[in-house]
Amino acid sequence: MLTQDQKAIYHRDGYLMIEDAVTGDELRELRRITYDLIEKSRDVSESNDIYDLDEGHSAASPRLTRIKLPHRVHPYFWELLRASKITEVLTDLLGPDTMLQTSKLNTKAPGGGAAVEWHQDWAFYPHTNDSMLAFGLMLEDVDEDNGPLMVIPGSHKGEILSHMVNGVFCGAIDPHDPLFEKDKVVTLTGKAGSMTVHHARTLHGSAANRSDRARLILFYECHAADAWPLLGAGSYIHSLGQRRLWDDLQERLITGRLCLTPRLEKIPVSIPLPPAPDASSIFKSQKTGGAKSAFA
Repeated sequence: MLTQDQKAIYHRDGYLMIEDAVTGDELRELRRITYDLIEKSRDVSESNDIYDLDEGHSAASPRLTRIKLPHRVHPYFWELLRASKITEVLTDLLGPDTMLQTSKLNTKAPGGGAAVEWHQDWAFYPHTNDSMLAFGLMLEDVDEDNGPLMVIPGSHKGEILSHMVNGVFCGAIDPHDPLFEKDKVVTLTGKAGSMTVHHARTLHGSAANRSDRARLILFYECHAADAWPLLGAGSYIHSLGQRRLWDDLQERLITGRLCLTPRLEKIPVSIPLPPAPDASSIFKSQKTGGAKSAFA
């Protein structure tokens, strides 16, 4: 799927933009499912296992920050990851044996959908190696006005910036950190069906949606099968017993085989503890942890 030039760009810059990552039929089905889920959120009055509600959400005007773990909510999201162009990109960059870390469908509502402050995914879930990435599939057109993803090229090769405020992991960097090179920011816009890829250590964030259109992006966070999470990382798997963990690993295998011999690399690691008062999502961590906004 990817050319050698595209692979080189990803490894150099820590991100990539891919047009037409899904077919027209796949995109239409994704939209149908997504808008149906948003419609059903009218009956929900507080965040739950499926919906993370945004401020102002109501039955009359549904406003979500995200749909949680869409691959568990509807089988089509899992099927797409396992057998599509996305799968080819995944194995091109991570090799034949790959796992799903998590998924989320960020649904920034029109007129102020919540911003995601600048952060590195790696800060949330350090592993034994950093063969980890995130796909961001655009289900609607994304432009400058509706909160596009922004990245700092090359930041995946640098330090892991502090994501702490007053001794608490807040899930965001200090926008005044001297290592935050704002002059290098690249904004990733594109047509529906386009997909961003960013390395787990790449600095990224997105402003609030100030347009009159929803910004729907389906995120898959994936890793090589030989990357194993470190104790203390933000992952539900630490609450699983041995038997349930084994079952869960098999459920999250995307391609190839499971790996029981973790690959250890000398890479920067900081455990995301203690957690923010509410660490149920990045939005809650940043809000209750006292993160400073780069978008104020």
